[in-house]
Amino acid sequence: MFSQSLDLSDKEFQLFQEIIYRETGIHMSDKKRKLIVARLSKRLRALNLSTFTEYYNYLNESPHADDEIVNLVNRVTTNKTDFFRERHHFDFLSRELYPRIIAESRATGVRRLRIWSAGCSSGEEPYTLAMVTLDAFKGERGWDIKILATDLDTEVLQKAVTGVYPTQATSPVPKEFLHKYFIRKGEYYEVGNALRSMVVFRKLNLMNEAFPMKNPFDIIFCRNVIIYFDTKTKEELLKKFHRHLKAKGHIFIGHSESLMHMKDRFRYLKHTIYQKV
Repeated sequence: MFSQSLDLSDKEFQLFQEIIYRETGIHMSDKKRKLIVARLSKRLRALNLSTFTEYYNYLNESPHADDEIVNLVNRVTTNKTDFFRERHHFDFLSRELYPRIIAESRATGVRRLRIWSAGCSSGEEPYTLAMVTLDAFKGERGWDIKILATDLDTEVLQKAVTGVYPTQATSPVPKEFLHKYFIRKGEYYEVGNALRSMVVFRKLNLMNEAFPMKNPFDIIFCRNVIIYFDTKTKEELLKKFHRHLKAKGHIFIGHSESLMHMKDRFRYLKHTIYQKV
């Protein structure tokens, strides 16, 4: 048996820093040591392991290691999100970008729009994108619009697919959208079919050398994700995003993030909004 309080030695902390970085690209600084202990202790207890060294060995040697890596990732990733978070992004879409895309389509005949919510967490971001997009394109015919929503954390992805949110969580949603796109179920709201049919959820590790998506995106949302990566990992990921954006496509990042160091690839438009060069 093990004591109620589990200790994490310097050596063990370094081992977990390495495995977390390898699997997620996230660098856990020394300030995150207590967080690692708190979030992983439950996994040790669930597996009846006494020390973090035993858990590390389990992650590397057990026949069930692949499944446990999923649990590890789910424990250490951060999933803070809200409907209409950083509202200025959605205002830009509805007031500037979407009217321009619609106007261009009338000249070119192209009526296809692809959006990627990378790091979608429990679904609030892609469902917000779906609401804003449906509203902007109402009355427009013949459009093929899809939103790909990906995350590494399988638990939050399941919440996103379920699409059921407490009333308090939906408070940022405009009442007209809430009534139009959600179904009231007691103290919860469930996402309606109009939003569900537009969004596809998939598990995806942004650290993969290559992404499986074959066709480029018009818009990529990757907000409050790269802030957790070191410089090298950020640059590698942004190069991949650049490859997966259409010419003059747009990328939206988090409020404390910047792409100013990649001016050769992305042109600054507005705060945290960039266009592919």
